[in-house]
Amino acid sequence: MAQSHSVKVIDRVQVSPPPGSVPTTSLPLTFFDFPWLLCPPMERLFFHELPYPALYFMHNILPSLKNSLSLALQHFFPLASNLICPLSPHKPYILFNDGDSIPFTIVESTMDFDQIIGDQAGDVTELHALVPKWPPTRVTSDGKRVVPLLALQVVVFPNSGICIGTKFCHVVADGMAFNHFMKSWASIFRSRENMACLEKSMLPSHDRSGIKDPFALDSIFSKEWWSWASSRDYNLASNHDDQLRDKAHIERLKDLVSIQCMKNYQGQVHGSTFVVACAFIWVNMIKSQEKEASDLFDNDKVYYFVFVADCRHRLEKSELLGENGIIMAARAIGKKVKELESGVLVGAEKWISKWKEVSEQGRLVTVAGSPKLRAYETDFGWGRPKKTEVLHIYASGSFHLCECRDGGGGVEIGLALPQGQMDVFCGIFEQQGKRNLI
Repeated sequence: MAQSHSVKVIDRVQVSPPPGSVPTTSLPLTFFDFPWLLCPPMERLFFHELPYPALYFMHNILPSLKNSLSLALQHFFPLASNLICPLSPHKPYILFNDGDSIPFTIVESTMDFDQIIGDQAGDVTELHALVPKWPPTRVTSDGKRVVPLLALQVVVFPNSGICIGTKFCHVVADGMAFNHFMKSWASIFRSRENMACLEKSMLPSHDRSGIKDPFALDSIFSKEWWSWASSRDYNLASNHDDQLRDKAHIERLKDLVSIQCMKNYQGQVHGSTFVVACAFIWVNMIKSQEKEASDLFDNDKVYYFVFVADCRHRLEKSELLGENGIIMAARAIGKKVKELESGVLVGAEKWISKWKEVSEQGRLVTVAGSPKLRAYETDFGWGRPKKTEVLHIYASGSFHLCECRDGGGGVEIGLALPQGQMDVFCGIFEQQGKRNLI
């Protein structure tokens, strides 16, 4: 059971780019954006050690934090914009008007900061209060839905640290773009609001005219979006279950996969950190699901694994749960990664329709994040974050990958499962460790 903690809202403000710094701008969605309309908002938490009283933070740190955020939004203005969804058949688009802003909430918490940033398993519901509240969708008189795209919250743990909580729509920024924004905001704050800290090469480009659409994907996706959206609403809330946080001894796992592939399959595998970490967690999540459900007999079940760029692969349960399940999973994922070299848009016309088909079957695992995002390099001048968490995955049966905060080439893996399944997963995880699989 989650413990009850006092959480007090200190202030609520709206932060916008400096007045007059950004003209009214409309950005069309591209075919890269349309699939993300189907996703709930992303949620990431950054924990920083900051041993000051709440009053000191409010008077000496918060003003510059808000000012530097405003300056960052001048260059990343789509985050302060709204997603406009007209009635069918018109296409959604992103619109910024001068004065558009994001909600920025300041909260004080009595939770144990040191416990939160630890790697032990814990109840993810305790982290709910650290995620900013999502502003409601508005409907205009002509039926357009106006959807906000970003909310921020700073939680102060007096004399211990702070948590910067973020919630944003994937349609306006992928992981790389959002981490670019966070690092730019941190750089402006760290440089005492000196905009010269942002080199021209670091500034984002919002020009979409260079995106070519040789397969007419925009038309295909917009039709499929409206077909699916007609049965959906814009309630972007999410729920969470219990959480496991752990680190994998990834190098030993990579060696194991490479050796077994050479021995049993007469071939190399694309055994990157991403591939073997995903394979390991995918197989063990399936094992924990099956053991918890006591359903070990239907070997014709097909399980899907999805990662960004439509790298979707399927394996039958007998392959995943077999003695070489991790090897089979690593080979399948590695093969898909290699296929990207032949063209990332191969089969793209079926991205949305296949996602709908697979997600409705309920045997789908997805992965969020990547060690290459370097989230732990987000430095506001207080040093590297003590912890970063991705919460939105906990509502979808997914898991998260991030570089290890201590460096050394390792990865952090975050996932959340119902208590019974989590107990099974932990047992499998420990057993694999004893067999030197991690």
